[in-house]
Amino acid sequence: MRKDHLLDLMRSKKTVFTFNDIILIWGESDVNFIKKKINRYVRVGKLYSIRKGIYSKDKNYDKYELATKIYTPAYISLETVLIAAGINFQSYGQIFVVSYQTKEIECDGQKYAYKKIKNTILTNQKGVELKENYNIASPERAFLDIIYLHKNYHFDNLSSLNWDKVYEILPIYGGNRRMAGMIKMLHQDHKDSLK
Repeated sequence: MRKDHLLDLMRSKKTVFTFNDIILIWGESDVNFIKKKINRYVRVGKLYSIRKGIYSKDKNYDKYELATKIYTPAYISLETVLIAAGINFQSYGQIFVVSYQTKEIECDGQKYAYKKIKNTILTNQKGVELKENYNIASPERAFLDIIYLHKNYHFDNLSSLNWDKVYEILPIYGGNRRMAGMIKMLHQDHKDSLK
């Protein structure tokens, strides 16, 4: 009985596949065979080619999943998380991602902004949640990422932050005194605003 390679992809919970993902799912070692199969599936419309080496079942893929597949390791963070949590109000239309390099790209009509962060921080999972197919920062982790990357940053509403979690995650940034001072000041300002 012949193996149905397309069915293996359709059964996957992933919506975005790198070339290496496909190799693992299919359990094939013949790279040329895999390239030919993928090209045929793309040509007949059974797979969608998002960008070189990255494919999806169709055009309805998860953009956060794609964002973390273009450059890995990576996780969704910064303004994308802060806006969703109501900490910042201004929407940028971009998906912000923390990764090992700083780069802005446009892919399939969506803009992605990658911000470089130190590897020891990037690979630390504290405050990063694994969703089904991608990693995303908690609001507290995204807040700390922003402070780490920007000296002066304006936040619109800090009331949804769990300050205990902020202080729990802070040590992964390597004892950064500037950050610690900034957080202490922002926390005090927030407490004062509640009086």
